[in-house]
Amino acid sequence: MKEKIMAASIELFEQNGFSETSIQDIVDALGVTKGTFYYYFTSKEELLMDIHLRYIEGLLDEEERIISDKQRPLREKLYDIIFMLIHNVERQGREARIFFREMKHLSEEHLQKVKEKRDLFRYRLQSLIEEGMKSGELRCDLSPSIATLTVLGAANWSYQWFRPDGELTDAEVAKQMVEILLDGMSAPSVSKAE
Repeated sequence: MKEKIMAASIELFEQNGFSETSIQDIVDALGVTKGTFYYYFTSKEELLMDIHLRYIEGLLDEEERIISDKQRPLREKLYDIIFMLIHNVERQGREARIFFREMKHLSEEHLQKVKEKRDLFRYRLQSLIEEGMKSGELRCDLSPSIATLTVLGAANWSYQWFRPDGELTDAEVAKQMVEILLDGMSAPSVSKAE
């Protein structure tokens, strides 16, 4: 039932927004009582926090899997992370939109829990970029934090514009984004310097 409550809430939050959706709306959509809702969640905001945490924890698990693969080159890892973020819009579009759009409704305490996990995602990506700068695969004259925020800003904003049924697939969009972002960050080759 907890999963059903979350699924119904995600649909209603996406359609109507968090503020405009009441607990009564959620239980009416499921044909259950408010008591059922309160058995699983103490408040609508706790439900929203659970949606946020589940979304970011899924991204963290996938990011960790990508980064820890010692066999893959840096460029492929960055592609995989960007693809994952865009692919999530296709796979979990509603959750992605709620994650970015409804975060403002979390209390400071709940927001802090989500921010800690978002920061971990960013710091891991930044470490990967710093590794590329140290190895010479990426330009070392750029700020690692600005490079990281640029990648995340471009990929995360895709929830606003990426359409799974659009002209390009998520894989094609990710490939083009990596080319645009990394070719701007790549170290100049010997042939270019001559």
